[in-house]
Amino acid sequence: MEANTRSTGRLPAAFLTPGSSSFMDFLSEHQPEMLPGNRQLPPTQGVIEAPHGTTIVAVTFPGGVVLAGDRRATMGNVIAQRDIEKVFPADEYSAVGIAGTAGLAVEMVKLFQLELEHFEKVEGAQLSLEGKANRLSTMIRSNLGMAMQGLAVVPLFAGYDVDRAKGRIFSYDVTGGRSEEHNFAATGSGSIFARGAMKKLFRADLTEDQATTLVVQALYDAADDDSATGGPDVARRIYPIVTVITEDGFRRLSEDESSEIARSILERRLEQPDGPRAALL
Repeated sequence: MEANTRSTGRLPAAFLTPGSSSFMDFLSEHQPEMLPGNRQLPPTQGVIEAPHGTTIVAVTFPGGVVLAGDRRATMGNVIAQRDIEKVFPADEYSAVGIAGTAGLAVEMVKLFQLELEHFEKVEGAQLSLEGKANRLSTMIRSNLGMAMQGLAVVPLFAGYDVDRAKGRIFSYDVTGGRSEEHNFAATGSGSIFARGAMKKLFRADLTEDQATTLVVQALYDAADDDSATGGPDVARRIYPIVTVITEDGFRRLSEDESSEIARSILERRLEQPDGPRAALL
């Protein structure tokens, strides 16, 4: 059958059979072993050690949302990678930041990108932002077996809602539980410190430039108190990944833009090591 498919150039019947607009449903029916949550792991004692990605932050501003992440991956008390990428575009108007088991998280993001692209090709229209958030929730839920063995993935999803004309943020737990966050959000090991920084500095009238500076400030504070979070590394020219999503779509700040923000923050921290403070009324 395979030889015949190659000689005629025709697609296998599975690709020509009408079905769901979900790429995950397609895989579940025809090749379920390719889904990350269906893989069989060897028996182990205790939690599996694997590189983990940490802190992801997001903040809304009038006209859009900013999603950013540090660059460090850890394995126990060891820095496994200093320049890992944790923020990815999901489609034209949304992005995902990953915290948790790095390799599995990146694979899940790629599957999510395919899921959205497949839906758009089959249906001829994009999913709503709410629909995208729900699809990601389903994917995380399917990974629960892996999460119970220590291979958890806890992303942060953000995007521009073209129907409501504003930026929105969604957070998740390991079971796929979804919550919409208002104004700002953080996930990962340094999230408690990043959230504190954003709570102190957030304003409803932030400009885009102020919002991008705020997320880097938050990541700096997280790195200051959480060893698993990496701060700006000037010597190696490793800076946080900062993305902006507006009505014009997804945009990732260039290295020059990110480094300029990080350097300005570092200079100000020489005078105020604990960072800027909220103004007293």
